[in-house]
Amino acid sequence: MKILVLNSGSSSVKFQLIRMEDESLMAKGIVEKIGSSDAIITYQPEGKHKIREIREVLNHSLAIEMVLSLLLHPQHGVIRDKGEIDGIGHRIVHGGEDFSASTLITDKVKASIRKCIQFAPLHNPHNLKGIEACETLLPGVPQVGVFDTAFHQTIPPKAFIYGLPFALYKKLSIRRYGFHGTSHSYVAHRAAEMLKRPIQDLKIITCHLGNGASITAVDGGKSVDTTMGFTPLEGLVMGTRCGSIDPALVPYIMEREKLGTKEIDSIMNKNSGMLGLTETSNDMREIEEEASRGSERHKLAIEIYCHHIKKYIGAYMAELGRVDAVVFTGGIGENSRYVRRLITDGMSEYGIAIDPHKNEKNERDISAGRVKILVIPTNEELAIARDTQRILQSLEKKETVRPAEVAEKRPTVFRPAETAKLVQLWAQNPKAEFASLAAQLSQEIGRSVGKDAVEKELERLCLTKVPEIPKKTHKTS
Repeated sequence: MKILVLNSGSSSVKFQLIRMEDESLMAKGIVEKIGSSDAIITYQPEGKHKIREIREVLNHSLAIEMVLSLLLHPQHGVIRDKGEIDGIGHRIVHGGEDFSASTLITDKVKASIRKCIQFAPLHNPHNLKGIEACETLLPGVPQVGVFDTAFHQTIPPKAFIYGLPFALYKKLSIRRYGFHGTSHSYVAHRAAEMLKRPIQDLKIITCHLGNGASITAVDGGKSVDTTMGFTPLEGLVMGTRCGSIDPALVPYIMEREKLGTKEIDSIMNKNSGMLGLTETSNDMREIEEEASRGSERHKLAIEIYCHHIKKYIGAYMAELGRVDAVVFTGGIGENSRYVRRLITDGMSEYGIAIDPHKNEKNERDISAGRVKILVIPTNEELAIARDTQRILQSLEKKETVRPAEVAEKRPTVFRPAETAKLVQLWAQNPKAEFASLAAQLSQEIGRSVGKDAVEKELERLCLTKVPEIPKKTHKTS
């Protein structure tokens, strides 16, 4: 089974094609600056050289069409036919309260994603564009939505309801939703594998530290609290986001600086955090370099960043009652030895201590105390592919247990390559019975197709009638 994973952003589409038999990466890449004449396409096929091109890509549909052309390229491609793609997994940022797990995308699911645009106006519209483009370019290929918010739907009301009038929750669905759920879930399960213990028995704190950052308390494999809230702005100090602040600061700054809502939103989301504190960069590598050169401002920024993380770890220790492991992931969590050292410094009384030598070597287990401190690279794309595979396999199982006569009534959408094969079989024997054509087609394409589905597809192509041969007429004299 081959799964195409897509992450459609406002001006980019990231993609990976994964072979699920061994979970190997066949190809990956990104299309950036969509909507411009100088879009950047980066493509890395398995075992081949990386390709980078600049082209005009005006919309998401063209971007995904370009992705498919690269995957099918005679020299650089990794598949020969679009029909080799068995399923598509989409990263969807916001699923609201409608989705607590990944799900097969239907018209009803798309309507729910559209409804959640009010919560994620910068993300969900573009996630939908990716889904709709695939419906056109890969008709009949099942698509699965994997939601950033789904993992956090197990958070109890005491942790997700804000201290605002309850009517606002009922009317506007204002609550803590949490994000980075796919990453938190993936590394929590990887931690259980590394510890060789059932995840149901573990209490884990997962720290996803990148340009966006969040921490989650995971109890028995379920999220019970997380730092991001109604939006990804709440919680930790991040690359460009301020994290949690006194809400009274918002109207105060707006009034004193004569700002509108869009301007204050831009300050908090795009010009704060590490960028705002250092006034030079939001890249932790550059900030650490400046701190090592003696810049007190950059040193202070790192201290502020780590202070907030340490504070939340302590809070979640109290909430969980005990902690078996703390996991660091994300670009900073996986690579910054300095940040990990500052966060854990002074926590040995709570069982949290790191081995300095293991930390410097960037080993996977860097713990020196009772609590395991693990460094686990996140792989959200693989997590999305796994969920997509699981859902597709569950659909196949449902199909096999249904009676044959019921299964035949199920409408089948044919992929272009399958339709072409059907037409070829029909052309060889236009008088063949639909059941016979269905049996031949099933053998050719490797999946079961009912005679009713074949009949409907031939009707759509206007090929159900056998062409009549004109009869010879004899003139009489």
